[in-house]
Amino acid sequence: MKNVRSISASTKLCAIIGNPVAHSLSPVIHNAAFSKLGLDFVYVAFPVEDVKNALAGMRAMKNFRGMSVTIPHKIEAMKHVDEIAEIDRSIGSINTVINEQGKLVGLGTDGPGALKAIVDSGVKIDGKNVLMLGSGGAARAIAFTLARNARLEELSILDIDAIMLQQLTTDLKADTDTLIKSDLLTGDSLVAMMKKADVIIHCTPIGMYPNKDASLIPCELFRPEQVVFDIVYTPLETKLISGARSRGLQAISGVDMFINQAVLQFERFTGVEAPVEVMRRVVMEHLRLEE
Repeated sequence: MKNVRSISASTKLCAIIGNPVAHSLSPVIHNAAFSKLGLDFVYVAFPVEDVKNALAGMRAMKNFRGMSVTIPHKIEAMKHVDEIAEIDRSIGSINTVINEQGKLVGLGTDGPGALKAIVDSGVKIDGKNVLMLGSGGAARAIAFTLARNARLEELSILDIDAIMLQQLTTDLKADTDTLIKSDLLTGDSLVAMMKKADVIIHCTPIGMYPNKDASLIPCELFRPEQVVFDIVYTPLETKLISGARSRGLQAISGVDMFINQAVLQFERFTGVEAPVEVMRRVVMEHLRLEE
């Protein structure tokens, strides 16, 4: 029988919504942190297709304090909250919703979490050519964060979705001073962009559990001194990460970004400092068990 903490009418509810969410580690990381600090909170995972009504339900439930938003709802969720900070409105996606007594406040922690993962890894990103694969919600957050907080030589973006790609490109050019280039993702465009990329940031679901044997980049396209950052964190070592390491490249795991953004969410949910080392340890233990 599972060891379930006492839950009462005063317990605050937090949750993750997405589709799929079955393998999300958000419940594990947040519940471990709540338990460590003795907080009367509980965190669950909800598979959701109807974002509008999910957020309406959150608004209606007084104890529903916080929500994490994952694929594919990070852009759609913006339409159904009451307040969004200017930076997050420019980004055009959110991954966090806070219920402030019936007022839903949307914000993003993906971008700051990704930038911290890069900085903590020792990568000097100023002056570098960055190649981003994907233009969805997480990609938008990371692209805007880098364009506003680093002095990149160039940010190049590839995606198969022409409309989403063009929208991100247009928004970045309008709201940042960074040199932005983009193209449809094809075999030829990937080869061309990889030739000049210093840092590659993978922001698509390719390689995510259960399709863990897939990788968007063939190993032969890697060059010495490149850095590969895969935001996918399930499995712990994706095929893209293992391929990069096999060629001697520095690789940044998505688990670092995941922990960083979860810490920021936790602190917004609870108003207290997160037990970071507990959160990291629990995540790493579960990811290793799944391998």
